[in-house]
Amino acid sequence: MRGTVERLDDEGFGVVKLGRKEIHVPFTAPGDGVEVRKWRRKKRTLVATDFEVTEPSPVRTEPRCPYFGTCGGCLLQHLPYDEQVRFKSDRLSRILGFNVDVIPSPVIYGHRNRIDVVVSTKGIGFRRRGTWWDAVDIDYCPVFGESSKKVLRSLREFIEDFKPSLYDIRRNEGFLRYVVIREGKFTGELMVNLVTSEGNLPEEFPYYFDYATSVYWSVNRTPSDVSYGDVERFWGSEFIRERLGDVTYLVHPNSFFQTNSYAAVTLVEEVSELVDGERVLDLYSGVGTFGVHLARRGFKVEGVEVNPFAVEMANKNAELNNAEATFRVGRDRDVENLSEYDTVIVDPPRAGLHPKLIRKILKDRPQSIVYVSCNPRTLADNLRELSETYRLEAAVGLDMFPHTPHVETVVKLKLGV
Repeated sequence: MRGTVERLDDEGFGVVKLGRKEIHVPFTAPGDGVEVRKWRRKKRTLVATDFEVTEPSPVRTEPRCPYFGTCGGCLLQHLPYDEQVRFKSDRLSRILGFNVDVIPSPVIYGHRNRIDVVVSTKGIGFRRRGTWWDAVDIDYCPVFGESSKKVLRSLREFIEDFKPSLYDIRRNEGFLRYVVIREGKFTGELMVNLVTSEGNLPEEFPYYFDYATSVYWSVNRTPSDVSYGDVERFWGSEFIRERLGDVTYLVHPNSFFQTNSYAAVTLVEEVSELVDGERVLDLYSGVGTFGVHLARRGFKVEGVEVNPFAVEMANKNAELNNAEATFRVGRDRDVENLSEYDTVIVDPPRAGLHPKLIRKILKDRPQSIVYVSCNPRTLADNLRELSETYRLEAAVGLDMFPHTPHVETVVKLKLGV
């Protein structure tokens, strides 16, 4: 069946009408002529699984990555970058119900500071799009940069020399499972973290990565297919450093950090400009990305985070930067006396704010809220709930994730409607 892509859906798939059916086709652009041979139902959506672009749209551009179209990492490399940004702005505006401009990423290749590479019997690379059991074998990742080529070459040399068993995803068997590569884009420091099942790692392993700042061995003792585990050993530095503006952050294998360092500089600056008053509560504070930055600018910052290890890292980052900020372990729903703060920053997970926290905000009525969101749908829901007491004062999108449909949003709410 043949048709023409009319538009992109919210996930970045092209939408084609074939008779009464609406088929969603990955890796296509508005104006593409396509032939769809097979599709499958994913929830309520029909997604093409066997298709061909028969008449390319003039909108298309040549993807830089040789694995584009099979790798499960990027979806939009076939669109010029300005089209990607326009798509994200339109999507945000439609979901939120008001116009939102998206600030482009300063760098769109080599921007990621972390990649999680599966090491499996199917290949060393990323999941093949649409599967959980298969992998696309890669030599490097263009969105991470040239150092990925060096690390993956060294890993293959180690495997060739010592022949450890590779992970069989279907059977949940094998020793080597992931290699996680992290890089300080502004410091040049490099971390290699090998994630394995339980077993013995040859003593020679770290010598294959003698150019790295930090080399880790982590053990995943569970059947879960995850790219982290208990730290067994490390060589070199315990942390690598990343620098956003005038603030230095320590990065550990098991700590979260914004994956696009270049756009993260813009993100912390945007949040800083929206903060009012003197006293700031940094809720979901993580490793102190916002809190330490604000404390360096004279704000009195208290951070609350449910993850004890993240709190430990945040306090280390505050000490490293001589920032007067304190971070403690706590749950979002249990914070007290929000009215004591001039601004409350919230950066929740994809599920959005806990209902109990929303009720507490509406009761305590802090003057300003700066909401950082990675999920515009839950953001829209939360904004509707808060709108009985708060008015929207500012909103901006940031493209932290070029070549994907994902986008970060920052909004400022002020007390009074």
